[in-house]
Amino acid sequence: MEDRTMSTSVLYDVPGPRAILRNRVVAIVTIVVVIAIVGFFVYRFSLTGQFSAAKWGIFTYSTIWEQILQALGKTLSAFAAAAVGSMVLGFVLAIGRLSDHRVVRAPVAAVTEVFRAVPVLVMMMLLYYGLPSVGVRMEPYWAVVIALVIYNGSVLAEALRAGIESLPRGQKEAGNAIGLRKSGVMRLILLPQAVRAMLPVIVSQLVVTMKDTALGFIITYPELLYLAKQLSSNVQFGRPLLPSAIVIGGIYIAMCLILSGVAKWLEARTNKSPRTRGRRGGTGTATATVPVQPNDPRLHREGTTTEIISTQFRNEDR
Repeated sequence: MEDRTMSTSVLYDVPGPRAILRNRVVAIVTIVVVIAIVGFFVYRFSLTGQFSAAKWGIFTYSTIWEQILQALGKTLSAFAAAAVGSMVLGFVLAIGRLSDHRVVRAPVAAVTEVFRAVPVLVMMMLLYYGLPSVGVRMEPYWAVVIALVIYNGSVLAEALRAGIESLPRGQKEAGNAIGLRKSGVMRLILLPQAVRAMLPVIVSQLVVTMKDTALGFIITYPELLYLAKQLSSNVQFGRPLLPSAIVIGGIYIAMCLILSGVAKWLEARTNKSPRTRGRRGGTGTATATVPVQPNDPRLHREGTTTEIISTQFRNEDR
Protein backbone atom coordinates (compact mmCIF):
# COMPACT_ATOMS: atom_id res chain seq x y z
CA MET A 1 0.00 0.00 0.00
CA GLU A 2 2.86 2.32 0.84
CA ASP A 3 4.58 1.68 -2.51
CA ARG A 4 1.35 2.32 -4.36
CA THR A 5 0.89 5.66 -2.53
CA MET A 6 4.44 6.70 -3.34
CA SER A 7 4.08 5.85 -7.05
CA THR A 8 0.74 7.67 -7.18
CA SER A 9 2.19 10.78 -5.57
CA VAL A 10 5.01 10.80 -8.10
CA LEU A 11 2.66 10.58 -11.08
CA TYR A 12 -0.08 12.79 -9.65
CA ASP A 13 0.14 15.37 -6.88
CA VAL A 14 -2.71 15.03 -4.41
CA PRO A 15 -4.60 18.37 -4.33
CA GLY A 16 -4.59 20.31 -1.11
CA PRO A 17 -7.56 21.94 0.61
CA ARG A 18 -7.39 25.09 -1.52
CA ALA A 19 -7.15 23.12 -4.78
CA ILE A 20 -10.10 20.92 -3.76
CA LEU A 21 -12.19 23.99 -2.94
CA ARG A 22 -11.20 25.65 -6.20
CA ASN A 23 -12.10 22.55 -8.22
CA ARG A 24 -15.48 22.32 -6.54
CA VAL A 25 -16.22 25.97 -7.22
CA VAL A 26 -15.24 25.60 -10.89
CA ALA A 27 -17.40 22.47 -11.22
CA ILE A 28 -20.43 24.19 -9.66
CA VAL A 29 -20.01 27.29 -11.82
CA THR A 30 -19.70 25.13 -14.96
CA ILE A 31 -22.87 23.19 -14.12
CA VAL A 32 -24.78 26.41 -13.41
CA VAL A 33 -23.63 27.96 -16.71
CA VAL A 34 -24.61 24.87 -18.72
CA ILE A 35 -28.03 24.69 -17.03
CA ALA A 36 -28.54 28.41 -17.67
CA ILE A 37 -27.72 28.06 -21.39
CA VAL A 38 -30.00 25.03 -21.80
CA GLY A 39 -32.74 26.78 -19.86
CA PHE A 40 -32.45 29.88 -22.04
CA PHE A 41 -32.88 27.89 -25.24
CA VAL A 42 -35.78 25.89 -23.79
CA TYR A 43 -37.43 29.16 -22.71
CA ARG A 44 -36.98 30.70 -26.17
CA PHE A 45 -38.31 27.57 -27.87
CA SER A 46 -41.31 27.55 -25.56
CA LEU A 47 -41.90 31.27 -26.03
CA THR A 48 -41.96 30.91 -29.82
CA GLY A 49 -44.29 27.91 -29.67
CA GLN A 50 -41.80 25.28 -30.82
CA PHE A 51 -43.19 22.77 -28.32
CA SER A 52 -46.81 23.35 -29.20
CA ALA A 53 -48.98 20.48 -30.34
CA ALA A 54 -49.67 22.27 -33.63
CA LYS A 55 -46.05 21.97 -34.73
CA TRP A 56 -45.61 18.38 -33.54
CA GLY A 57 -48.92 17.26 -34.95
CA ILE A 58 -47.36 16.52 -38.33
CA PHE A 59 -45.68 13.45 -36.83
CA THR A 60 -49.00 11.92 -35.79
CA TYR A 61 -49.76 10.91 -39.40
CA SER A 62 -48.73 7.48 -40.63
CA THR A 63 -48.04 8.83 -44.13
CA ILE A 64 -45.35 11.10 -42.70
CA TRP A 65 -43.62 8.14 -41.06
CA GLU A 66 -43.86 6.20 -44.29
CA GLN A 67 -42.06 9.06 -46.01
CA ILE A 68 -39.45 9.07 -43.23
CA LEU A 69 -38.87 5.33 -43.70
CA GLN A 70 -38.52 5.80 -47.45
CA ALA A 71 -36.01 8.61 -46.92
CA LEU A 72 -34.17 6.45 -44.38
CA GLY A 73 -33.96 3.70 -46.98
CA LYS A 74 -32.50 6.16 -49.49
CA THR A 75 -29.92 7.28 -46.93
CA LEU A 76 -28.91 3.73 -45.99
CA SER A 77 -28.78 2.70 -49.65
CA ALA A 78 -26.37 5.49 -50.50
CA PHE A 79 -24.32 4.84 -47.36
CA ALA A 80 -24.03 1.08 -47.99
CA ALA A 81 -22.84 1.55 -51.57
CA ALA A 82 -20.48 4.35 -50.56
CA ALA A 83 -19.05 2.37 -47.62
CA VAL A 84 -18.26 -0.69 -49.74
CA GLY A 85 -16.87 1.42 -52.58
CA SER A 86 -14.76 3.49 -50.18
CA MET A 87 -13.22 0.39 -48.62
CA VAL A 88 -12.40 -1.11 -52.02
CA LEU A 89 -10.93 2.15 -53.32
CA GLY A 90 -9.03 2.64 -50.06
CA PHE A 91 -7.38 -0.78 -50.33
CA VAL A 92 -6.46 -0.21 -53.98
CA LEU A 93 -4.97 3.24 -53.37
CA ALA A 94 -3.13 2.12 -50.22
CA ILE A 95 -1.52 -0.83 -52.01
CA GLY A 96 -0.67 1.41 -54.95
CA ARG A 97 1.04 3.95 -52.71
CA LEU A 98 3.13 1.19 -51.14
CA SER A 99 4.29 -0.15 -54.51
CA ASP A 100 8.02 -0.51 -55.09
CA HIS A 101 7.60 0.84 -58.63
CA ARG A 102 7.67 4.61 -58.92
CA VAL A 103 5.60 4.43 -62.11
CA VAL A 104 2.71 3.10 -60.01
CA ARG A 105 3.41 4.86 -56.73
CA ALA A 106 3.65 8.45 -58.02
CA PRO A 107 0.36 8.60 -60.01
CA VAL A 108 -1.55 6.88 -57.20
CA ALA A 109 -0.14 9.35 -54.67
CA ALA A 110 -1.16 12.29 -56.87
CA VAL A 111 -4.67 10.93 -57.37
CA THR A 112 -5.06 10.30 -53.65
CA GLU A 113 -4.00 13.82 -52.71
CA VAL A 114 -6.33 15.37 -55.31
CA PHE A 115 -9.28 13.28 -54.12
CA ARG A 116 -8.64 14.26 -50.51
CA ALA A 117 -8.40 17.95 -51.38
CA VAL A 118 -11.75 18.24 -53.18
CA PRO A 119 -14.70 18.71 -50.77
CA VAL A 120 -17.51 16.17 -51.02
CA LEU A 121 -20.13 18.81 -51.81
CA VAL A 122 -18.05 20.25 -54.63
CA MET A 123 -17.59 16.77 -56.08
CA MET A 124 -21.35 16.10 -55.91
CA MET A 125 -22.15 19.37 -57.67
CA LEU A 126 -19.54 18.72 -60.34
CA LEU A 127 -20.98 15.29 -61.03
CA TYR A 128 -24.63 16.36 -61.01
CA TYR A 129 -24.49 19.88 -62.47
CA GLY A 130 -21.17 19.82 -64.32
CA LEU A 131 -21.38 16.61 -66.33
CA PRO A 132 -24.58 17.60 -68.21
CA SER A 133 -22.63 20.46 -69.78
CA VAL A 134 -20.49 17.85 -71.57
CA GLY A 135 -23.47 15.68 -72.51
CA VAL A 136 -23.40 13.24 -69.59
CA ARG A 137 -26.37 13.08 -67.23
CA MET A 138 -26.11 11.43 -63.82
CA GLU A 139 -28.79 10.48 -61.34
CA PRO A 140 -28.58 12.14 -57.88
CA TYR A 141 -28.04 8.74 -56.27
CA TRP A 142 -24.92 8.00 -58.28
CA ALA A 143 -23.60 11.52 -57.84
CA VAL A 144 -23.86 11.14 -54.06
CA VAL A 145 -22.34 7.64 -54.02
CA ILE A 146 -19.44 8.40 -56.37
CA ALA A 147 -18.54 11.61 -54.54
CA LEU A 148 -18.55 9.82 -51.18
CA VAL A 149 -16.49 6.92 -52.56
CA ILE A 150 -13.87 9.24 -54.06
CA TYR A 151 -13.35 11.33 -50.94
CA ASN A 152 -13.69 8.72 -48.20
CA GLY A 153 -11.77 6.12 -50.21
CA SER A 154 -8.76 8.43 -50.40
CA VAL A 155 -8.94 9.13 -46.66
CA LEU A 156 -9.18 5.43 -45.83
CA ALA A 157 -6.23 4.77 -48.16
CA GLU A 158 -4.03 7.03 -46.05
CA ALA A 159 -5.24 5.37 -42.86
CA LEU A 160 -4.51 1.89 -44.20
CA ARG A 161 -1.12 2.97 -45.53
CA ALA A 162 -0.21 4.38 -42.11
CA GLY A 163 -1.36 1.16 -40.44
CA ILE A 164 0.73 -1.00 -42.76
CA GLU A 165 3.83 1.15 -42.38
CA SER A 166 3.48 1.10 -38.57
CA LEU A 167 3.87 -2.70 -38.49
CA PRO A 168 7.28 -4.12 -37.55
CA ARG A 169 9.55 -4.79 -40.50
CA GLY A 170 9.99 -8.35 -39.30
CA GLN A 171 6.42 -9.17 -40.33
CA LYS A 172 7.25 -8.64 -43.98
CA GLU A 173 10.61 -10.37 -43.69
CA ALA A 174 8.98 -13.40 -42.05
CA GLY A 175 6.54 -13.67 -44.94
CA ASN A 176 9.34 -13.50 -47.45
CA ALA A 177 11.30 -16.11 -45.50
CA ILE A 178 8.55 -18.71 -45.81
CA GLY A 179 8.36 -18.20 -49.56
CA LEU A 180 5.35 -15.88 -49.88
CA ARG A 181 5.29 -13.46 -52.76
CA LYS A 182 4.75 -9.76 -52.18
CA SER A 183 1.03 -10.05 -52.88
CA GLY A 184 0.76 -12.93 -50.41
CA VAL A 185 2.63 -11.01 -47.73
CA MET A 186 0.34 -8.03 -48.21
CA ARG A 187 -2.87 -10.06 -48.33
CA LEU A 188 -2.17 -12.64 -45.62
CA ILE A 189 0.10 -10.83 -43.16
CA LEU A 190 0.15 -7.03 -43.44
CA LEU A 191 -3.40 -6.05 -44.40
CA PRO A 192 -5.21 -8.08 -41.69
CA GLN A 193 -3.02 -6.58 -38.97
CA ALA A 194 -3.34 -3.06 -40.40
CA VAL A 195 -7.13 -3.31 -40.58
CA ARG A 196 -7.27 -4.54 -36.98
CA ALA A 197 -5.01 -1.71 -35.80
CA MET A 198 -6.81 1.01 -37.76
CA LEU A 199 -10.35 -0.24 -37.06
CA PRO A 200 -11.28 2.82 -34.91
CA VAL A 201 -10.14 5.17 -37.69
CA ILE A 202 -12.03 3.17 -40.33
CA VAL A 203 -15.22 3.21 -38.26
CA SER A 204 -15.00 6.94 -37.59
CA GLN A 205 -14.58 7.56 -41.32
CA LEU A 206 -17.59 5.38 -42.07
CA VAL A 207 -19.60 7.45 -39.60
CA VAL A 208 -18.50 10.56 -41.51
CA THR A 209 -19.61 8.84 -44.72
CA MET A 210 -23.05 8.20 -43.25
CA LYS A 211 -23.45 11.81 -42.15
CA ASP A 212 -22.16 13.17 -45.46
CA THR A 213 -25.05 11.51 -47.27
CA ALA A 214 -27.07 14.48 -45.97
CA LEU A 215 -25.25 16.69 -48.48
CA GLY A 216 -27.25 14.96 -51.19
CA PHE A 217 -30.26 17.18 -50.47
CA ILE A 218 -28.50 20.01 -52.31
CA ILE A 219 -28.66 18.00 -55.56
CA THR A 220 -32.27 16.94 -54.82
CA TYR A 221 -31.46 13.43 -53.60
CA PRO A 222 -34.54 12.44 -51.51
CA GLU A 223 -32.77 11.38 -48.31
CA LEU A 224 -33.55 12.30 -44.69
CA LEU A 225 -32.36 15.90 -44.72
CA TYR A 226 -34.20 16.57 -47.96
CA LEU A 227 -37.39 15.29 -46.32
CA ALA A 228 -36.72 17.35 -43.18
CA LYS A 229 -36.48 20.47 -45.33
CA GLN A 230 -39.82 19.65 -46.94
CA LEU A 231 -41.48 18.97 -43.59
CA SER A 232 -40.15 22.18 -42.03
CA SER A 233 -41.66 24.25 -44.85
CA ASN A 234 -45.18 22.87 -44.26
CA VAL A 235 -47.37 25.92 -43.66
CA GLN A 236 -50.37 23.89 -42.46
CA PHE A 237 -48.45 22.84 -39.31
CA GLY A 238 -46.79 26.21 -38.73
CA ARG A 239 -43.44 25.40 -40.37
CA PRO A 240 -42.20 22.84 -37.81
CA LEU A 241 -38.48 23.47 -38.28
CA LEU A 242 -37.34 22.51 -34.80
CA PRO A 243 -39.50 19.34 -34.49
CA SER A 244 -38.29 18.17 -37.90
CA ALA A 245 -34.66 18.81 -36.93
CA ILE A 246 -35.09 16.95 -33.63
CA VAL A 247 -36.74 13.90 -35.20
CA ILE A 248 -34.39 13.61 -38.20
CA GLY A 249 -31.35 14.44 -36.06
CA GLY A 250 -32.35 11.71 -33.61
CA ILE A 251 -32.48 9.20 -36.47
CA TYR A 252 -28.94 10.18 -37.54
CA ILE A 253 -27.70 9.86 -33.96
CA ALA A 254 -29.28 6.40 -33.65
CA MET A 255 -27.66 5.23 -36.90
CA CYS A 256 -24.23 6.45 -35.81
CA LEU A 257 -24.58 4.78 -32.40
CA ILE A 258 -25.58 1.50 -34.05
CA LEU A 259 -22.58 1.67 -36.38
CA SER A 260 -20.24 2.41 -33.48
CA GLY A 261 -21.77 -0.49 -31.51
CA VAL A 262 -21.21 -2.89 -34.39
CA ALA A 263 -17.60 -1.72 -34.63
CA LYS A 264 -17.03 -2.29 -30.90
CA TRP A 265 -18.57 -5.76 -31.23
CA LEU A 266 -16.25 -6.60 -34.11
CA GLU A 267 -13.23 -5.31 -32.19
CA ALA A 268 -14.16 -7.33 -29.10
CA ARG A 269 -14.76 -10.42 -31.20
CA THR A 270 -11.38 -9.96 -32.88
CA ASN A 271 -9.60 -9.55 -29.55
CA LYS A 272 -11.23 -12.75 -28.26
CA SER A 273 -10.01 -14.76 -31.23
CA PRO A 274 -7.74 -17.64 -30.08
CA ARG A 275 -5.24 -16.86 -32.85
CA THR A 276 -5.04 -13.19 -31.85
CA ARG A 277 -4.70 -13.95 -28.15
CA GLY A 278 -2.10 -16.61 -28.82
CA ARG A 279 0.08 -14.21 -30.79
CA ARG A 280 -0.35 -11.52 -28.14
CA GLY A 281 0.62 -13.89 -25.37
CA GLY A 282 -2.88 -14.06 -23.88
CA THR A 283 -4.90 -17.00 -22.65
CA GLY A 284 -5.75 -18.33 -26.09
CA THR A 285 -4.75 -21.63 -27.60
CA ALA A 286 -1.07 -22.26 -27.12
CA THR A 287 1.06 -22.55 -30.19
CA ALA A 288 3.19 -25.64 -30.69
CA THR A 289 6.51 -24.28 -31.87
CA VAL A 290 9.43 -26.62 -31.20
CA PRO A 291 12.88 -25.04 -31.41
CA VAL A 292 15.32 -26.69 -33.80
CA GLN A 293 18.17 -28.45 -32.01
CA PRO A 294 21.78 -28.17 -33.25
CA ASN A 295 21.90 -31.92 -34.01
CA ASP A 296 18.60 -31.91 -35.93
CA PRO A 297 19.18 -34.11 -39.06
CA ARG A 298 17.08 -31.69 -41.13
CA LEU A 299 19.84 -29.09 -40.87
CA HIS A 300 22.13 -31.32 -42.98
CA ARG A 301 19.75 -31.38 -45.93
CA GLU A 302 19.98 -28.69 -48.55
CA GLY A 303 17.28 -26.01 -48.53
CA THR A 304 15.75 -27.03 -45.21
CA THR A 305 15.91 -23.63 -43.50
CA THR A 306 12.87 -22.30 -45.29
CA GLU A 307 11.09 -25.63 -44.74
CA ILE A 308 11.67 -25.48 -40.98
CA ILE A 309 10.54 -21.87 -40.72
CA SER A 310 7.49 -22.64 -42.82
CA THR A 311 6.60 -25.59 -40.58
CA GLN A 312 6.88 -23.48 -37.46
CA PHE A 313 4.83 -20.68 -39.05
CA ARG A 314 2.05 -23.15 -39.96
CA ASN A 315 2.06 -24.57 -36.42
CA GLU A 316 1.63 -21.05 -35.00
CA ASP A 317 -1.19 -20.39 -37.44
CA ARG A 318 -3.08 -23.39 -36.11
